[in-house]
Amino acid sequence: MTRIRPVTAADAEAWLDMRRALWPEGSEREHRHEITSFFAGTSREPAAVLIAVEATGRHVGFAELSIRPYAEGCESDRVAYLEGWYVIPDARRRGVGRALIRAAEQWAIEQECGEFGSDALLDNHVSDAAHRALGFEEIAQLRCFKKTLVPQRERA
Repeated sequence: MTRIRPVTAADAEAWLDMRRALWPEGSEREHRHEITSFFAGTSREPAAVLIAVEATGRHVGFAELSIRPYAEGCESDRVAYLEGWYVIPDARRRGVGRALIRAAEQWAIEQECGEFGSDALLDNHVSDAAHRALGFEEIAQLRCFKKTLVPQRERA
């Protein structure tokens, strides 16, 4: 049996390990800072984190949630958003991801959101299939771009 509940400070190390697995491009220091900021109440995002814990106490997944004023394909200006969703490999295909999403949907309803958005990288076919299996519909495929701007005074 897996229980879904809000993350607590006692879950920090397990959450850190799973964040590092989901977003390996981030350093341990960056992830640790974001977790510390979340518990201190100083982070803008995520607004909430749900954690999946087996009866044995083993942490097997998490969902990071936010509320966005805009999400692709959504009509409202208050959209619950799945910022991060992860289930450890040996716990997949056992309903943990589904339970996390159901709990996230309930959180969104409690926050008075009528829409729930998410995204996945174009080549992440596992995430695509998981989203579709849980009732998400694909709205668009896009590429995101970034350009770092250097103020005029720093160019000299």
